[in-house]
Amino acid sequence: MASKTALTYRRPTLGRDYWVQDDILPNADEVSRRCYARTDWELGAPHTDQIWPGRRAPHALAPDELERVDAWVRQVTKAWRLWVVPAHEGRMSYHNYAQLVGRGESRPRPHTDPRGECRYAAVIYLSPRPDPNAGTSFYRLLYPNGQLGGNLCGPRSADLSQALGVASLPLTSWYEEVSVENRFNRIVLYRADLVHSASSYFGSDHADKRMTATFFWMA
Repeated sequence: MASKTALTYRRPTLGRDYWVQDDILPNADEVSRRCYARTDWELGAPHTDQIWPGRRAPHALAPDELERVDAWVRQVTKAWRLWVVPAHEGRMSYHNYAQLVGRGESRPRPHTDPRGECRYAAVIYLSPRPDPNAGTSFYRLLYPNGQLGGNLCGPRSADLSQALGVASLPLTSWYEEVSVENRFNRIVLYRADLVHSASSYFGSDHADKRMTATFFWMA
């Protein structure tokens, strides 16, 4: 089990550590249809040995749609500048990607995003009829004795795996502290160094799986 000092604790607070906005896109129906109609998918787990689930495709939002999202992120975070770290050294950049994941393709996987690649991350829910319980959750460590631990990667750790010294922990080692419901055309923005995950996945057919657009910014 991870050391009790591996992570610090910061209660996820709306408006400080994460932000939620409904109806973020004025043309969400169009964006959703466009994403579901994609045919240029990259396959993830369990179809390949990638660690990310389902399938992904780039350019989920058009430039004018993306600028609307960027403007909102700058407003709520008070960041005067946002930028995206480009792909490098074999690592892909999955900023502004559509991601489609069904019930049988994955389960919650608490993690943080790489510190050197993003300060903030976000998802827009694009399933027209989502399972509301399949939103975004924030977790903290749960020790075998029932004691709760931390949820925030310190500045010396690039990501959760480095902080804990293990590739991953079973889901039973995590306590779900905050959950944000999945609602069509809702964006959830959060600190990338907070332990988080999709709450769950849904759907078995292409047209009813959990569709999101994913974003990763430095600031």
